[in-house]
Amino acid sequence: MDLDKIVVYQAFIDPIYANIVKGILDSCGIECFLSDENMVTLNALYSPAVGGVKLHVFEKDIGQITALLQSQNIVDEPEIPAEKEDNKIFCPVCHSENVGYGGSINRKFNYWHVFISFLLMIYPIAMRKAYHCFDCDHEFKKS
Repeated sequence: MDLDKIVVYQAFIDPIYANIVKGILDSCGIECFLSDENMVTLNALYSPAVGGVKLHVFEKDIGQITALLQSQNIVDEPEIPAEKEDNKIFCPVCHSENVGYGGSINRKFNYWHVFISFLLMIYPIAMRKAYHCFDCDHEFKKS
């Protein structure tokens, strides 16, 4: 008896986006299911640990699914649009363009946040965000 193999078609960071893709496939009659959806929904920080929300499909349907999602421009998750060439950020120290924006590496929390969290006996949630140069490790704010 030849059984069809179930494979992971794609893993999603966002469970809402995974459900949108699953809904599109369900509406077209393609059988699929999601795994690790509850884990990621309850705590988004678990998403990298479990590998995101996984969309499982039959191996025989992969070509049809890819064609369907490409026709609707839903191949990959929506990403933050890349900055235009004229708006590139350069490090003010070494003039490198190998710069990223996110949580500060050198000084994660503001002193005010640490003081308030100490008084309330909670972990400081607010994090200082800055541009970080990966070549010279300089952190700066865009002016």
